[in-house]
Amino acid sequence: MARRTVNLTMHPERLALDDLPHLVALEGDGQLHPWSKAQLHDALVDERAHVLGMKAHAVLQGFAVFYRLPFEAELQAITVAPQARRQGIASVLLAHGIAQARGWSSERLLLEVRASNQAAIAVYRRAGFLQDGIRRGYYRNDAGREDAWLMSLPLAAGKA
Repeated sequence: MARRTVNLTMHPERLALDDLPHLVALEGDGQLHPWSKAQLHDALVDERAHVLGMKAHAVLQGFAVFYRLPFEAELQAITVAPQARRQGIASVLLAHGIAQARGWSSERLLLEVRASNQAAIAVYRRAGFLQDGIRRGYYRNDAGREDAWLMSLPLAAGKA
């Protein structure tokens, strides 16, 4: 299937509490084990968090949650609406999150991804992420448990 590109009228924007109902709905549609309303609310109000979203015609199509840590940043969630996948939304959100992490002077950006999520792994690899390790049985799935890949992207100049 050919990859489509992001609608040029969509731009990443920082989400706010007004966006919470849309986040909850999208997370429920896009994830097997979605974050709760309380978790999404906490991300929106946490000063260490940066929640980005992309909307088309005022409808949320994707979002990402980045957290600032003492020396690093972490991508904790990224979700794209099923009908909006393969359009580059995740890549755009990720690029803006990487820029935010650099703005925080983070040394690297960390993430965990389901080992079975090859589409996401491909997005992360294209952005320069490398696999650092595996957390065995970290995620729940229909078969019981599955591994998480630990990945990171060095951000600080001269750091490996």
